[in-house]
Amino acid sequence: MSMTIDAQDRTGRPAQPVAPVVPTVGAVRPLGIERIRIDDGFWGARQRLNQESIIPHLEYWEERAGWLKNFDAVVDGTVADVRTGQKFADSEIYKTLEAMAWEIARSGDAGLQTRFDRIVARVAAAQKPDGYLNTRFGNAGQPPRYSDLEWGHELYCFGHLIQAAVARLRTGHRDQLVDVAIKAADHVCEVFGPDGLQRVCGHPEIETALVELSRVTGDERYLRQARVFLDRRGHGTLGDIEFGRSYFQDDVPIRDNEVLRGHAVRALYLTAGAIDAGIEEHDVRYVDLLRAQYDRTLARRTYITGGMGSHHQDEAFGDDFELPPDRAYCETCAGVASVMVAWRLLLATGDLRYGDVIERTLYNVIAASPSDSGRAFFYTNPLQQRVAAAAAPADELSLRAQSQLRAPWFEVSCCPPNVARTFAQLASYVATQNATGVQIIQYMTGDIRAELDVGVVELRMTTGYPDDGVVTIDVDSAPDAPWTLTLRIPEWAESAVVTVDDAEVPVVGARCTIPMTGSGHRIVLHLPMEPRIMEPDPRIDSVRGTVAVARGPLVMCVESVDLPVGVDLESVRIDAAGALASTRSGVEASGRLVGYEDAMWPYRSVADEASRPAVPESEPFRLPLVPYHTWANRGPSTMRVWIPRSHTGRPAA
Repeated sequence: MSMTIDAQDRTGRPAQPVAPVVPTVGAVRPLGIERIRIDDGFWGARQRLNQESIIPHLEYWEERAGWLKNFDAVVDGTVADVRTGQKFADSEIYKTLEAMAWEIARSGDAGLQTRFDRIVARVAAAQKPDGYLNTRFGNAGQPPRYSDLEWGHELYCFGHLIQAAVARLRTGHRDQLVDVAIKAADHVCEVFGPDGLQRVCGHPEIETALVELSRVTGDERYLRQARVFLDRRGHGTLGDIEFGRSYFQDDVPIRDNEVLRGHAVRALYLTAGAIDAGIEEHDVRYVDLLRAQYDRTLARRTYITGGMGSHHQDEAFGDDFELPPDRAYCETCAGVASVMVAWRLLLATGDLRYGDVIERTLYNVIAASPSDSGRAFFYTNPLQQRVAAAAAPADELSLRAQSQLRAPWFEVSCCPPNVARTFAQLASYVATQNATGVQIIQYMTGDIRAELDVGVVELRMTTGYPDDGVVTIDVDSAPDAPWTLTLRIPEWAESAVVTVDDAEVPVVGARCTIPMTGSGHRIVLHLPMEPRIMEPDPRIDSVRGTVAVARGPLVMCVESVDLPVGVDLESVRIDAAGALASTRSGVEASGRLVGYEDAMWPYRSVADEASRPAVPESEPFRLPLVPYHTWANRGPSTMRVWIPRSHTGRPAA
């Protein structure tokens, strides 16, 4: 096994894993991308797509839309006249830089390094001597600094700048980007410290960035500033708006929350930062409180895909069990943020069930966003599409939630670079370690190297997952001393089987822990991949009387392009008691069509229900379902995940 990344830490501190999240304490520790290499399969293909298509696409559009030129305009003094993009457009440049930083470390792409350096030079030239950096505020002819903390996103932009710099530090580089970000972070501490401006940013992000900067540099000022921002939340430092202060996460103190609410991305970013701070401060009670908030959100306010956010108007969580499929917002960025929270909780607690959350969200939200070409994206991820819309223009900015097909770029393009940075750092989510063993969290083809107290363990994992459920792990090298290998067993895989050198071993709950000694062993995990019918909680009013189909970690959907000509998707019913079969492209179920008579009024009395003939249903026909993440890659279509039950096939009450 060979790794191409030089993990040497040039900051003078002990080397840390090459990973975006590196807590100083926790039940398990992350293995960085210098220790894990994904080289094939579902996610290997997406990492190649990221390198070859997605990141160049981001660079092209950020230049074309003028967002990179904004930094040049700050330098030449014309920015007030020529600036383009939303107030937070700077952050998309920084997220792209973070994606590039992880990708350079993963692939060693020299050309990408050159492009990275050129962008950084343009950004650095726009920074003020005191560390302030923004293309929308604080320059000649523009509003003053921090004059619109509700909507201005200045600290949010700093947060993404800092996270890009953390990626460079973790990958062994102390360069111009790092200098710019540290100077900006010092500026933030000076302006917003305990005796400074008593405000917070309308969009959380700076909090988790400051904690990670503290971790990588050892400078506790940044951790203390993150705590200052966290403790100011919920005390009305921001103005109220029609959506309420929950939109800004400024309605109640963090410790008083019961469940995540308000703007979904903001709530999740804030939770990630709060977990980070609680861990570094060894505040177990605080982390437990945050865990309970997130767990309640998973149980009451999360879609079957792992998506979060059921309101379009304010991009927000709804009330408990308010999960309409056709009006689901499920912003791609909220999926990224949910993975961030779940990963932090997994590291802190060792609870592998958070690996299920990450898996579900990766396959059904984040993988759904980019097109097969890597040059168009979903911003929102609804679970039902009623209208087959025309394709988004290839050369125009699209409204974020208007296009029912993936669009090449949006007026608010936070999601494409978020996908890019997640794909580039993906290997860091595959496995963890503790002093005595390795824990496999996600099943992807590649190599894993862990340095345990007893010695170095090198593993080779091979799988066709999620197309099939066989995962083979070969122990290429290991010490002749006891260590353990733990496999996450997904919640849906009740009949999973694990063998070690052809001998079956017990599987208990969410994990299978295998005592190991020495190398040369082969562990095989067999996950049941038969399709299964899923029922919603009866408290979810909007999908009562429907079912969904899943296979392994994949949520399936019906897409109109797979139906007979002239068949309306709204007329399709599924025989929930019928047989399901796996196919090359997905799953095949037994479907029926219903026929309704149009009436002047779409409501009727049930008083004479017994004398009214039942809604007629057709004879069964083969109903194809495809993985949700693939929908809309074959042109305009309608789609639904939750399918009404057939009355004919419904089991007796």
